Order: sequence, then C-alpha cells, then structure tokens
Amino acid sequence: MSGLRVRLTVGYVGAMLLVLAAYAASIYTFVRGSASESLDQQIRGDFWFAAATVDQQPDGTITWTDGGEAAGVEEALWLQVWSPSGLLLYQNSEAFRLPVPESRALAGQSDGGIARARSDAVPMRVLSRHGEISGVPVVIQVARSELPMRQELRDILLILVLGLPVGVAIAGFGGYVLARRALVPVERMAERARSITAERLHDRLPVDNPRDELGQLASVFNETLARLEASFEQMRRFTADVSHELRTPLTAIRSVGEVGLRERRSEEAYRGIIGSMLEEVDRLTGLVDQLLTLSRAETGQARLSLEAIDLIELARNVVSHLGVLAEEKHQSIDVVGTDAPRCVGDRRVLRQALINLLDNAIKYTPAGGRITIRASESPDRAVLDVTDTGPGIGGEHPEQVFERFYRDDRVGADVKGAGLGLAIAKWAVEVNGGQLSLEPGNGTGCTFRMTLPLAAEHAVKGGGGGV
Repeated sequence: MSGLRVRLTVGYVGAMLLVLAAYAASIYTFVRGSASESLDQQIRGDFWFAAATVDQQPDGTITWTDGGEAAGVEEALWLQVWSPSGLLLYQNSEAFRLPVPESRALAGQSDGGIARARSDAVPMRVLSRHGEISGVPVVIQVARSELPMRQELRDILLILVLGLPVGVAIAGFGGYVLARRALVPVERMAERARSITAERLHDRLPVDNPRDELGQLASVFNETLARLEASFEQMRRFTADVSHELRTPLTAIRSVGEVGLRERRSEEAYRGIIGSMLEEVDRLTGLVDQLLTLSRAETGQARLSLEAIDLIELARNVVSHLGVLAEEKHQSIDVVGTDAPRCVGDRRVLRQALINLLDNAIKYTPAGGRITIRASESPDRAVLDVTDTGPGIGGEHPEQVFERFYRDDRVGADVKGAGLGLAIAKWAVEVNGGQLSLEPGNGTGCTFRMTLPLAAEHAVKGGGGGV
C-alpha cells in the first residue's frame, strides 16, 4: 500500500510541478511584455515632452528649458537633437554620460520606431522622430536604459524560481496526506479480506461511502463474496445430499448381502437376494448417470443438434416409453394438442426433459389418477404442459423444486427418487433456449410448462424424423 501511496504522491507532485512551472512561465512572460510596453510608452512620453520643451536661442543654438528638471524628468531623460543632414545640434547631460554609437545612424533613419542599442554595457532603447523647433526641421532623439526593467524582471524571476520548489514541496506534502487519507478505506478492506476464509465467507468488506469508487468496489467484492458463500453452501449441501443418496443403495446392498450370507438358502431365495441387490445397483447407476449429466451441463460439454421437432409426436413417444409405469398404478395419460406445434431444439435433450417430467408426474400421482400432456403455441413460442392430479407442491418458494436433491416434506418415504430429475429437465429446456416453470395451481396437482422457440416455416418444412 505504501508503494501505491508513494506513486500517487509522485504523480501528484509531477503534475503540480508542470502546472506551477507553466503558471510561472506565463506570469513571467506577461510581466516581461507588460514592462517592455510600459518602457516604450515612457519613451514616447519623453519624446513629446522633449518636443514641447526644446527651444532655439536667438543665436541659433538649441536649449532645453529647466521645466524638465523641475518635473523630475532630467534625471531619466536621454535627449539629443540632430539636423536633417546628420549634424548633432544638442546633447543633454544624460546623453553625454551614456553615448550611443549608433545614434547618428538611427537619427538618419528617423522612422519613429523604437530601436535597441547599447551604450557601453548599458542596453538602451532609442526613439528618433522628425520635429520642428521654431519652424526649423530637426530630428529629436530620446532614449531610456533597459537596466531598471531588467532588474525588475530578474527580481520577479528569482521570486518565481525560489517559490516554485517551495510550492512543489507543499503540494507534495499535501498530496501525500491526501493519498494516505484516500487509501485508508483500501487498507481496511485489505485487512478484512485477509481474515476471510472458506469458514468465514459470511464476513464482508467495510463500505465507508457506497456512492464513491472505493465504496462501489467494496460493494462488488461483497456481492462476489455473497455468491461464493452461496456456492460453498450449495456445494456443502450437494456433497451431503450425494453422500446420503449414495449411502442408501450401498447400505441396502450391504444389508441384503449380509442377510444372504448368514445361513444357507435355497436357489430361489438367493435369486431374490441377488434381484434386490441388482435393483439397488440400478438405482445407484441411475443416480450416477444423473450426476454425470448435470456435471456435463455445468461444464458446457453438451453438444446440441438443432432441428424442428413435432411436440405431439415427441410426447406420444415418451408416453409409449413410460406407459408401463402408469399402467402399474392404473393411471391414464392423455396427449392433446392442435395444429401439431413444432419447436426448434435438440430432440435427444428435450426428450430427456419430458421423460423426467412425466416420470415425476407418475411418481407423485396417486393410483387411478390422470396425467395430461398438452401441446400448444403462441405467436413466437411453442408450449408443452405436463399436468398431474397429485398432491401439488408445498412450501413458500415453489421454484425450489428445480434445485438438486429437493424433496417435498409432504411426500412419503415410499416415493423413491434422488431429487435430480427436475434440475436436469430445467437445464435441458434452458440449454435449448426455452424456459421450464411451475405454473401456479389451487393446491391439487402440478402443471410444469415448457416454453420453447417456435420453429420457423422453413425449419418446419426441413425438419422431421423420428424420436
């Protein structure tokens, strides 16, 4: 966690360094431009002041009145007056103190622009412009030193350069504090996550603020933990149920075998004992086959061969297969339907689903009862209902009947079954793009409804074949 905190701080400091450097560069550029413009304005003001105060004496010499000195301008004003032919007519003390070698050439140009020149080591700005003194044309030349402006810019640059590290240091400290505070919830989540094991899946990560990103992350982890807890609980129940279901036939086989070995018996008695043992073996084999079917379903190993299927034909085929079980209980099975609805699916898988539903109905329907298989269709779905006249489904949550090893408490012990048939049937219907549901009833009998994709006309014409 400290590494992430350091990386966040370094990133924050780097971003602040770039921002502050850009900000300081912008300020310096603006101040430099403003100072340069201000100096140019002062030079232009000096020119108009000089043009108004320079005069010509009767003897023809050029003089500058003392008004400039009284106004405090003499100490800063650099002034020279040239004739149009390039003859220096006047030079004040400042110009004498700071001679500019290029002044004659600049006076010859006299375009009114401000030029840069040097007086020894002093950078100067010089303005040369035509004017008149007592009606005589002259070139008035004024200048100012750039040293005060440059000194001011150096001071500002020094302040910015020295202030930048201080600002970055403060920003770095603040970023570290903010990163530390921001990562405190992550540290708490990590500490709690370390304590969560397979035996403590009921624990959850703390959620400080469910609306921020970390809170949403913790909520997602908690949802994952809830699913893991449910999966572990389902696995425990599944293991316990499988152990119980496997123990029952194995115990029966062992008990029958031990009884058969206690004393000598006749051939018929031994045949009966072996027959009982084989019945339990068949039951054990069926249970293992069902478990393998569910295992292949969960791992996605089932391969489908889709075709158009006549539901009435499929129902009659399943009835002929299980009809003997219904005859033993004197039950009647009716297959009804109109227009021979067809669906799209894998015939083998859907046949297994219908076998499980019908076998379930035969088991739970009392002797002399009636079972009805009704095929119909809606605009886009094919429907197959399996209705019995048994005791119905109890419990507050009817959807539990599709869970593995679920057994209704109201069912007597004489009804044998592992509780896997409906779970397999639900998978078989859903893997074909349909739905299997328990329709609400009045407490007597059950109706299981299979809804499947309706076969298109071209699929119906191309489909066919027996079960």
